[in-house]
Amino acid sequence: MSPSRSILLVGEGNFSFSAAVSQLHAEQETSITATCLQQQDEALRHEGAAINIQIIKDSGGTVLFDVDCTKLKECASLQGRVFDRVVFNFPHCGRKSGVKKNRELLKNFFLSCIPLLAEDGEVHVSLCNGQGGTPVDQPKREWHNSWQVVAMAAEAHLILSDIQPFESERYQSYKCTGYRSQDKGFHVEKALLHVFTRSLPYTSAQMLKVEEVIEGGKVQYTIPAELSDFIFRYRNTKTHAICVIRHRYTLVASCLLAKKGHFINNAGSIGENDEDNRSLLLRGVFPSECEPIKLLGQRLETLLTPYGVCLVTEQGGLRLMAQPMGLVGKVFASNAGEHISHVSITVSLNLDLLAVLLFSLPDWRLLWSHDQRFLKQFALCPSPGTPFQPFSLFPEHFSFDISFWTGPTWEEKKFHAVVREASLETVEQVKLIDTFSHPDLSQTSYCYRLIYRSHTHALSHTQALQFHKHLESLLSSRLKVTIR
Repeated sequence: MSPSRSILLVGEGNFSFSAAVSQLHAEQETSITATCLQQQDEALRHEGAAINIQIIKDSGGTVLFDVDCTKLKECASLQGRVFDRVVFNFPHCGRKSGVKKNRELLKNFFLSCIPLLAEDGEVHVSLCNGQGGTPVDQPKREWHNSWQVVAMAAEAHLILSDIQPFESERYQSYKCTGYRSQDKGFHVEKALLHVFTRSLPYTSAQMLKVEEVIEGGKVQYTIPAELSDFIFRYRNTKTHAICVIRHRYTLVASCLLAKKGHFINNAGSIGENDEDNRSLLLRGVFPSECEPIKLLGQRLETLLTPYGVCLVTEQGGLRLMAQPMGLVGKVFASNAGEHISHVSITVSLNLDLLAVLLFSLPDWRLLWSHDQRFLKQFALCPSPGTPFQPFSLFPEHFSFDISFWTGPTWEEKKFHAVVREASLETVEQVKLIDTFSHPDLSQTSYCYRLIYRSHTHALSHTQALQFHKHLESLLSSRLKVTIR
């Protein structure tokens, strides 16, 4: 958590937490604004409220009454103000409120506090053990019986960036008032503090028009929208995870080829100005007698086995396999042309998937993120094996099916391209569920299941559904299918 210069506390009862925060930050230049839903006379009925309010004011803080945390923009005293931290401790609608009402309270609070939150600000929400619905809750409740705090925050484009035990001992004078208008506190043992930060906004990809000079002549071409964000991205970046892996294995493979054979070509990633950073492709000519496939296999096994890569021998080469992604590279031999006593060896490594393995990334799509919280982790070129620290914890996934009729010229690759464009790369899995060919018409029905999830952006059910509706529209207009 970052140090805060201005803190807004909402939903206070007896103001004991705000008073404790004021005392904790007494020697720092921190502005405290404490608010509660009740009118002043009602709030003062809480035990110790008057003393706590005085502590806040004596520390230079502000106390506001009759402030609805789901309608913060309606509070005149908060107009135009921006806070580095917004805190809501143990939110609850009331004794008989079910989980649905409390989810709604959380969602409306998150939406309400966004206009008051600094660009790099944090939203802190403390919940009793089990309420949040994350794997950190022990025991974890059934999803439908939790408050689904990550999903509610995503509705306001917030991501869960940290989660830690609620440190009640740090706030010695804090007394949880619990249910509204009652001095009966919640059980704060094993309670959890959830820290949310802003997500980068979604931006639609645009088709690119590119002009290059090839052999003295100008060539113009277009790059499809679904691929435009990937082209040239890391051309001048040397500290990205892909570039770290690329540099390491280029050196290893090149040294090995130089020692045992003649390095004649690289079609992938050695050049500093190379534009394809995704794959590493090396070729070299070896004397057949030195068994180059075996030699390279031993070296690659030493390098990659610690990260879960196994080598599978096949005719004429090796396959590099890892779970759950499958194939991550190949080593294969081919005829060296006029060199009868030599063999041409090609090493092909998928840098995206290797980076996922070596830095324990939850998803390869992270490698294409613009978010500085990702990029900064590789600024100092960490050693392979250094685990990545996620900045978006426990992102939710959403499943939608789509069915349509299409003609005999159906191309699934075009379907995947439209999925990528419509979803802005939030679809992590596309699975064909069913097909049906009409006996009388030259049409086939396809049913696909799409799983939406993002490790870089806040993805709410509302947003995922919007992407899915956009997909239906694009499929109808681009591929001329009939949505069922």
